[in-house]
Amino acid sequence: MQTNPTHTSLVAIGDSFTEGMSDRLPDGTYRGWADLLAGRMAARTPGFRYANLAVRGKLIAQIVDEQVGPAAAMQPDVITLVGGLNDTLRPKCDMGRVRALLEEAVERLTPACKHLVLMRSPGRQGPVLERFRPRMEELFACVDDLAARHGALVVDLYGAPSLADPRAWDVDRLHLTEEGHRRVAEAVWQTLGYEAEDPEWRTPMPPTPPPNWTARRVEDARFTRQYLLPWIGRRLTGRSSGDGRTGAHFSAELGKAFWVTPVDHTHPGPVTDWRQVGP
Repeated sequence: MQTNPTHTSLVAIGDSFTEGMSDRLPDGTYRGWADLLAGRMAARTPGFRYANLAVRGKLIAQIVDEQVGPAAAMQPDVITLVGGLNDTLRPKCDMGRVRALLEEAVERLTPACKHLVLMRSPGRQGPVLERFRPRMEELFACVDDLAARHGALVVDLYGAPSLADPRAWDVDRLHLTEEGHRRVAEAVWQTLGYEAEDPEWRTPMPPTPPPNWTARRVEDARFTRQYLLPWIGRRLTGRSSGDGRTGAHFSAELGKAFWVTPVDHTHPGPVTDWRQVGP
């Protein structure tokens, strides 16, 4: 990978991790690592275009059916694909099917872009990770194999101590905080060949005193009530948090994805304001 490259376009596909949950902005929308990465890339390249097609709750089959085709049709310089982790968290998961679908996605996306970026997703320390670790590591082995065979880039977030720290995760224990997303954006930025802005993104956060027993029990009860029970309810009824949603840059009315570009290309620093390109 060249150093300090120039990319003119980025398309991000996947699930809630790429949609940006839980990096919430004041207006209630989500930002996330993909938006942060796009803002940095756009600051270097006039006319830069970006599209985020990721939707929370999507399984790999849905990503392949709904996002891979539109992403490939856009022919961007860079496509990021992160998917399959939601599948591994299901009680019944056919890992053979997950691997086959990931391979289909990679085979369709590789010829449609200059650089395909895959990821070994981060894992939060705790009992959930331990329970599903074998499936996750099987998924990541598949990612490594596909990248080696198809020339894709791999960002290893799973091996980063900073992103295993529970403080990098929101109260729902499923999505990264603002700081977690910032570190992911830095990791992808460096993997694409840009000069590091934070060489220490993998470094563990400074130690802090652990919460006491009472505080932990209160937080566990809140987590169960607000997040775990609704999640179980959706699983039992076959619903998803992404039902009825489309990606941020996908028009349900037109049935197609669209680009956004910076409102002001002359503004120094990372881009935060975007406008739609075309219909």
